Amino acid sequence: MRRLAVLSLHTSPLAQPGSGDGGGMNVYVRELSSALARAGVVCDVFTRAWSEDLPTTLAIEPGFRVHHVAAGPPRPLAKELLPAVVDEFADGVAKAMGAGGAFGTDEDLPFDCIHANYWLSGVAGHAIKHQLELPLVSTFHTLDRVKAEASPEEVEADADHVRAEAEASVIRCSDTVLASCSVEAVQLSELYGADPTRIRIVAPGVDHAFFGPGDRGQARRALGLPAAGPLLLFVGRIQPLKGAAVAVRTLARLLPDHPDAHLVVVGGPSGPHGVDEVARITALVDDLGLHDRVVFVPPRPHELLSTFYRAADVCLVPSRSESFGLVALEAAACGTPVVASDVGGLRSLVDHGRTGYLVEEPDPEAYAAWVRQILAEPLLAERLSTGAVLRARRYTWAHAARLLVEIYAELTAGRLVECS
Repeated sequence: MRRLAVLSLHTSPLAQPGSGDGGGMNVYVRELSSALARAGVVCDVFTRAWSEDLPTTLAIEPGFRVHHVAAGPPRPLAKELLPAVVDEFADGVAKAMGAGGAFGTDEDLPFDCIHANYWLSGVAGHAIKHQLELPLVSTFHTLDRVKAEASPEEVEADADHVRAEAEASVIRCSDTVLASCSVEAVQLSELYGADPTRIRIVAPGVDHAFFGPGDRGQARRALGLPAAGPLLLFVGRIQPLKGAAVAVRTLARLLPDHPDAHLVVVGGPSGPHGVDEVARITALVDDLGLHDRVVFVPPRPHELLSTFYRAADVCLVPSRSESFGLVALEAAACGTPVVASDVGGLRSLVDHGRTGYLVEEPDPEAYAAWVRQILAEPLLAERLSTGAVLRARRYTWAHAARLLVEIYAELTAGRLVECS
């Protein structure tokens, strides 16, 4: 395996996580491409050019470049408008990947494989696979049929099930489908009929150079946060699926026992209901009289989030669904106990009672009960913190890259899967 085309149509790995469509997938594409480059795989990431001012090609580090492909108007587009530009994107990427490509690529180093991220890139990858006769690896990050069960208002615009059918088609065509955990692997098989022999589990990682334990008081001083009192943390895009409202209500339940508690919400609006969700949460804070207890922080560069994790006593992850849950992993790596929804990949990240706690129902009182227990027992909090750090050390981007190098090599030596 020498060279990989990474497709990330709808969001760039260079975009700010926590706002718009930027989130865990941005981190995944950037960190994994970097780890693969260090492992000797040349990674060319193709994303849509959303501005005329973007450079055609940007070298991130040796062996890792980002290419901006013209597809649709050079401005940000709502995700629901992006299916209309998939064909143009696929054509542009295929042209760049071919001989004499226009993106500064090395003509003497042909591409060996395509790795598509999210369903839109999967559709493009499906077309490119057949045009260039290259194996296709797909990572979906979220699945429409899972999301529809957890948060139906998020998929109401896709009432004709275009996305779910496209996902099923890409799965049938993919030579390998990557799942971040065993829960996602089962979802791919049961909800989409994916061939289990073509599903491989490759968990994302965490950069332990940035995300590690530190002094809580120093972290709070650095951020200008209250030095005393419990501090809860929510990190993520503001949309109904992520459950920021549950975090606010959890704080309200906690205040009778801990009147000096605060909640920090780091993130910005995302998705078709993001702006409305921000307004709803702001109104909720006012209605509950929490305006001096909730601190809203705009999205921050990814590596700076570690200071927020270290500052917190507990990190809340009340998502309705998560294919993996990078926030939970990053918090754990920093030694911060996590109280999270008992869904998806969070089940594999949070070891209930050893590194944090899982909550079955989106009930703020259930979250508050576990937070109270952590705050009431310093030895328990210390034990959870130690357990979280040890568990997080299992997850590294270098390990994920090693697994993928093996998968890519197997695919380039085999026969392409035919569409069924």
